[in-house]
Parts: sequence; structure tokens; C-alpha cells
Amino acid sequence: MAPSAVHDLDVNLARSHFPALTSGFIFGDNAGGSQAAIETITRIVDYLSNTNVQLGATYSVSEKTTHRVYVEGPTEAAKLFNARSPDEIVFAASSTANLENLARGLDDDISEGDEFIVTGEHEANAGPWKKLAARKGASIKYWHPIATNPSNPYSVKLHIEDLLPLVSERTRIVAFTACSNILGSIVPVKEVVKAVREEAKAKGSKKVEISVDCVAYAPHRRIDVQDWDVDYCVFSFYKVYGAHISALYVRSTALQESVKPIIHHFLASNPQIASTSYKLQPGGPGYELVYSVTGVTSYLNSLTFAGTLQASFDAIAHYEQKLIEPLLSYLTDAKQQERGVRVVGEEQAGLGRVPTISFVVMGQRPIKSKDIVEVFDKKGGVGIRYGHFYAYTLVEELSPKLDIDDAVVRISLVHYNTVEEVNRIIDILKEILA
Repeated sequence: MAPSAVHDLDVNLARSHFPALTSGFIFGDNAGGSQAAIETITRIVDYLSNTNVQLGATYSVSEKTTHRVYVEGPTEAAKLFNARSPDEIVFAASSTANLENLARGLDDDISEGDEFIVTGEHEANAGPWKKLAARKGASIKYWHPIATNPSNPYSVKLHIEDLLPLVSERTRIVAFTACSNILGSIVPVKEVVKAVREEAKAKGSKKVEISVDCVAYAPHRRIDVQDWDVDYCVFSFYKVYGAHISALYVRSTALQESVKPIIHHFLASNPQIASTSYKLQPGGPGYELVYSVTGVTSYLNSLTFAGTLQASFDAIAHYEQKLIEPLLSYLTDAKQQERGVRVVGEEQAGLGRVPTISFVVMGQRPIKSKDIVEVFDKKGGVGIRYGHFYAYTLVEELSPKLDIDDAVVRISLVHYNTVEEVNRIIDILKEILA
């Protein structure tokens, strides 16, 4: 039975859903891709075993698989977004592909001189908008993170007061990450969106649409596109205990007024067909992956006695503090500070950050991030990673400047990790930093 307390999460029960965890390996690179729950695996096997046929035919097996792909998959994904309708859901192979497709679909609704505001975390969020701006003669403005601790120049975080001066009468798109895949800090999306819309209205902007990258957010917190009042939102199921597929939310009004489908021309010219076909973009995932997303919601709902997504994400958020606190406490201890350890991002635990924790070792005895990870690799049994993690702009702009190829050490955990695993990671770090 699942735990009954509101914020209780039985980590052993959660781990029992993941076949990969039985090996004893410590997965500490979850921000790059989480393990798949058995519910996901079962649905992929079932689809390929029993309904792996072309969609849209009139025979019974095709009718079943069509329902799975066009009804069940989008319906379950819509729950994770809290979208109004499954018709607002688009699937692609990755979030990068989804946002690139979205940007292509906006080509005809962008004018020369329009302004886009983006953040530097996660290239999937920034890259498609930069290319769209280049195609259409728009300009890019960056919302930069600012250090929160004077003694640590890498303790950077996004602040709303630094965003609002960037808004002007020409602002057309504001695209930001709900959570940084390096900093681990959560952006108060609803607060940001409200402030941006008010500022844009006051300055006379005629049309502002807001896109939120939830790739690093979705494994840890509940998405709510309706409450947030956003136009576009994206995340990757393979980072939320599912298969390698991405879902994109496109507000229904944006589908009608802003975005044109980029599917086959003869389909796109038919509005009735286009609205349905938009769900599966060119170069999209296999149909079994669309169906497999139903396994993610099933798994998440199993985590608490209440059996709701909100209860599960509340439990996840509170449990993950048990992982964050000991690791941050060790890395920010006075001894480690003297050794040259600097956390990249917020240094305090709390519900405002997730267990994606990055750091560098500088000072008189610096250690390359690559060399730290190499020690973990040689010892075996633990997987962590170094690099810029496609947050190229963020890392490139940190000061003192870091080697962009070496960048940071990142330890990224999720709710199926244990305190014992965190202690094992700390023990190895103690050896390295001695």
C-alpha cells in the first residue's frame, strides 16, 4: 500500500517500479535521462506485440492502435500539462525538435523588428528562437541570472526584476526555463508570466506569447499551463520516467491564430485534418512511444495513497529535500569552501530548488570537472557527468570564466534515489577533495 501521509513517499515502493535499479548501480545523471518505469516498458512491449500497424485503417487492429495514439496518448499527456484538451498536445522525438517545429510553425506570424526574450539555460529553449529571429529579422534579448552570494560568483539565479526592463512594445516571444538543468533552481512561472503580461500591456505590446521549457522541471514538480497562463510548454518523457519522446503544449488560441502546421502540404491545407495531424510532427516518434506515455501517469499516480498527480509531485518535492540537504551541506561546508569548491547555482536547500546540483573546484589546487567524474568512473557503480549540458550560453557567461568543454560537475538525482546513495557519492567526493 502506498503511504498515507500527505507528503510521505516510500522510496522502496517507488524503486520497485524500475527494473534498472535492481542492478545496484547509482544513477546520478537523471537530468540527462531518467530510468523508465515498468508501466512504460510494458506499454511499449504491448504495442509492438499486439497493435503495431499503420494508423487510420478500418480493420479492428488499426482502429485500436489509432485510438491509442490519437486519443489515449494525448489525453494522458494533457493531464501532465493540465491542458484544457488533448487537441493542444503535440508529440515529437525530443523537446529540441518540438520547439524547432513550433518556431517553424510561427514563421508567418513573426515580423521584422519583433523582439524575443530568452534565457541561457538549455539550448532547446533558446536555439529555435534564435534561428527564428535570424530568419525573420527579429532580435534576441537575454534574461541573465545574477549571483546571490557575493563570496561565490557562480551562485547565480534568475530574478524577475532583471527581466521586466527587457520587455518593450516590440516584445513578441518570452521563452524561459521553469527550472535550470545546471543551477537546479525553480523559476516562479506564474509570477513571471503575470509580471511580463502586465509590463507588456503597459508598454503597448500588441501580442506577447510565452513559452516555458519544463524539461528540467517536469520530473520534480507539477506543470499547470492553465494556472500559469502560458501559450507554449514542453518537456521530455524520457526525463520523466518514460520513453524517448517529447510533448509540447500549444494553447488552442495559438493553434488558431499564431501557428501553422508544418505537416504535409495537402493535409495542412485542410483545417479539419491539420488540427488533428498537428499532434504528430514530421520526424516524430514511433507510435508505440506515444502510447507509452500512459504508463508515466499511471506510475506517478501510484506513488501516494491519494492517487493524484498533485499529491505525487508534492510527495516527490518533499522527499527530494532529503537528497539535497546532505549533498549541499557537504559542498558548501567551510572546509570545502576553503578547498575551492563552488556550487554553481543556489547554495541553499528548500522547495525552490531540485536535486540537480552542479559545482566546480577552483583555487590554489583546482581540479578539472572531467577528472572528478573520471574518478567516479574508475571506481564504478556510480554515474555522474561533467560538461555544459546544452546550457552553453549560461556556462559561457559565468565569471570567472570556465572552460566550456570542461564546465561543471553535475550530480542530478530524482525521487528514486536514496539517502544512502547520496552518502556514497559524498564519500567518493571526500577522497577526491582530500
